Amino acid sequence: MMKTNSSDPVRAVIYSDKAPSPRQLERFSAFILNKYGLELVPEWEKSDKYRGGFCLAVGEDVYDWSAEGILKQFVSRVQSAAVGSGKIIPIIKEAVNEFSPEVIADEHGLVLEVGDGIALCEGMQHAAYGEIVVFESGVRGMVQDLRTDSVGCVVFGDVRSVGAGSVVYRTGKTAGVPVGEGFIGRVVDALGTAIDGGPPVTPAAYAPVEAPAPGIIDRQPVNRPMETGLLVVDSMFPIGRGQRELIIGDRQTGKTALAVDAIINQKGKNVICIYVAIGQKTSSVARLYETLKRKGATDYTIIVCASASEPASIQYIAPYSGCAMAEYFMYSGRDVLIVYDDLSKHAVAYRTLSLLLERSPGREAYPGDVFYLHSRLLERAARLSDEKGGGSMTALPIVETQAGDVSAYIPTNIISITDGQLFLESELFFEGQRPAVNVGLSVSRVGGSAQTKALKNASGALRLELAQYREMEVFSQFSSDLDDATKKRLAYGQGLMALMRQKQYSPYSQAEEVALLVTALGKVMQDLKPERVGYFARGVLEYFYKTIPDVMDSIETTRVLGSDDRQAILSAAADYLNLFDAQ
Repeated sequence: MMKTNSSDPVRAVIYSDKAPSPRQLERFSAFILNKYGLELVPEWEKSDKYRGGFCLAVGEDVYDWSAEGILKQFVSRVQSAAVGSGKIIPIIKEAVNEFSPEVIADEHGLVLEVGDGIALCEGMQHAAYGEIVVFESGVRGMVQDLRTDSVGCVVFGDVRSVGAGSVVYRTGKTAGVPVGEGFIGRVVDALGTAIDGGPPVTPAAYAPVEAPAPGIIDRQPVNRPMETGLLVVDSMFPIGRGQRELIIGDRQTGKTALAVDAIINQKGKNVICIYVAIGQKTSSVARLYETLKRKGATDYTIIVCASASEPASIQYIAPYSGCAMAEYFMYSGRDVLIVYDDLSKHAVAYRTLSLLLERSPGREAYPGDVFYLHSRLLERAARLSDEKGGGSMTALPIVETQAGDVSAYIPTNIISITDGQLFLESELFFEGQRPAVNVGLSVSRVGGSAQTKALKNASGALRLELAQYREMEVFSQFSSDLDDATKKRLAYGQGLMALMRQKQYSPYSQAEEVALLVTALGKVMQDLKPERVGYFARGVLEYFYKTIPDVMDSIETTRVLGSDDRQAILSAAADYLNLFDAQ
């Protein structure tokens, strides 16, 4: 209903270039009585703005039935009908034949003040949270703050084109982003516009950036692996399709590198990858794109870029836009891997918007709903039930810590939302252990249910042995006299840690991971010095493909490790060790 003040009488005004006839005034009065329950005879004011039509204003509501207003209705009808359809000509013909103009409220307001990407507007009493508004200059914005007498909007375009006193129009639509197959291989901004210098992308549909997460009934258990090709991850902290696994660590510890390796490993596995860059340098995103292109990964990857030079509003909406693009494929029955790099900067961007909107600051100046900011994003990752198509969205959010403090506000929030975390430690990174995954603090809450039988059988007690080695290593620092058994145990642990080192952009296949684990846990390489383990691992894999190719092919195809396969791997590894020692 229209808001009225009992002390102020409601006026009804007709704007047109010609005075209405008595019959028309009767129809206007009947409309007002039916709509608002008010007996009013509208006043007439001459206006050349509505030639060939009229505009009726009742209190704060505006009904535009001019030629321009009717055209807006027609365009809106065609656009809404064309979403998701490739047959635009029949839709236009149908719209022309069946279109009849309606009287629709075209509510608008005025900008009171603008600055720092925020516009404070009045006169839009019916605006909804998250609704898109259009300023007089054509720049779009989104309602983010609702007050009794005004609304706060974030501006997505050039804020310099929006000034105090300019008109702002409601659209009645929530923020959306174009989606479709055409975005694969492209670099786009947070609004879905291509920024890689290529031709414009033709979308298949438009999807809201904010959407409810799938319900419990619409999901199924996470039990299919999303292989990263990283031995340390797949063997001890397996990631399943539909899981949310946090990558956390200090600056420059290899967080992005780990996520990029996971993207490269999806080549040929029918997985769509989406990388969302939030608050990064444009040059860094360009280098990443070139790396993916060189590895052939751009054929199945979309990059959504909201660089550090973009306003906070664009950085805020970027992960939701990427998630909407991922949902298009997920609900089509496809598997998607999405990387949010990183949510620390996303939280900072949201804090910036909230403080500019004069919301009350909480802990570390973040607003009170910063937990909901990320929970409603990450909850959209799921593996859908077969009735919903069986698609999945696997999320790898990245969070940056300060001096390894995982108990800070944002890290603890996201740890509680996700299904596990890979903690990358600075000390390990500078020791040359890359990926620098801390075995003690990392965890996957999905666990072995997302592991293949071959990898589960091969990994055995690897994590336990590495944890014992790390504890023993700390203890041995305080003792100079170690017995032979302890020295042997330490040497074995050092060899396992050396095996976990892996070159960047060089993911292992499933069979290679299984063969290396069987060889290592079978203690074939326990007498090798740690610095020689890497050379041995590369050489023994080549030897396996030469001597037991049928075993490697069987493991890769069936994902099962039989006792005969294990014995063949151990025998071939022992033979290669003799050749390796002789070199």
